Amino acid sequence: MNTFFVFITGLFVLLLIAAVAVSFHVTWRLTHPVRKPIHMEPRDFGIEQVEPVVFSSRETTISLAGWYLSAEKNGRVSNGNTLIFAHGYSQNRLEPHLPALSLAARLVEAGFDVLLFDFRNAGESSEALTTIGLREQQDLLGAIDFAAAKKPEHRLGLVGFSMGAATSLMVGGVDERITAIVADSPFYSLREYLAENLPQWTGLPRFPFNWLILTLCPVLLGANPRDVNPYQAVKQANKPILFIHGTGDTTIPMVNSERLFELTQDEDSEIWIVPRAGHVRSYALVPDEYGKRVIAFLEKGRGKGK
Repeated sequence: MNTFFVFITGLFVLLLIAAVAVSFHVTWRLTHPVRKPIHMEPRDFGIEQVEPVVFSSRETTISLAGWYLSAEKNGRVSNGNTLIFAHGYSQNRLEPHLPALSLAARLVEAGFDVLLFDFRNAGESSEALTTIGLREQQDLLGAIDFAAAKKPEHRLGLVGFSMGAATSLMVGGVDERITAIVADSPFYSLREYLAENLPQWTGLPRFPFNWLILTLCPVLLGANPRDVNPYQAVKQANKPILFIHGTGDTTIPMVNSERLFELTQDEDSEIWIVPRAGHVRSYALVPDEYGKRVIAFLEKGRGKGK
């Protein structure tokens, strides 16, 4: 009987060690996604005048790379607005599912300046942990600082996708320099989202790996999913927000945007649910309508002096 008990105890300990090891590996992998190359240029989309830029995150050891696209330098009449794009998890400034440069070209044509940049550990920016919106807030603040210093007279807006949308809500919702936000496919709360959807990212069973991974994140990496809560910023935001989400999004279900929209404080906030669109696929599905809706939303706020 004692031998059987020792065997069962030993087997349990081995399984626990294996589960912790697997969880640690998966946690490391989630925070170190493989970088994707910058394989497109603005000129591929008719934007001839491009300014490569490098600036610091608010965490000054992090250097961020990107492009500044001036409407005026590309032969358009500036409307006095600069839009900062914020890309998704494991992507870069190209956000190739759109692609971001196609949308940027439409916005430049409409008179907006556009800043596209790579978050930490993406594209051509510094190597660092990817924290799915926690420390990326410091990167976006650095981008806002850069854009505000470059053209102090311009109004500033954010256009974010997935993780970048959530980050835009958390930063832009409370930063008074930001006058409007476009959030394409954001999550409501990172911990809540991961608790429900982590198996889709990892391919592992919900039990025991969800609990182990969510426990290991703050202990081993200093990044706690509990601290990534777009909904809290939306409740404080005194500016218009446009939410865009596809009915076919299985990565971040559209209920996330619906719940966020219910918390908005500004009467000019909108939500656009796109039939059949997958995760960050609305622009690819209906690019003309997407461009028109985004421009109309941003220009409405501009017209009211926001």
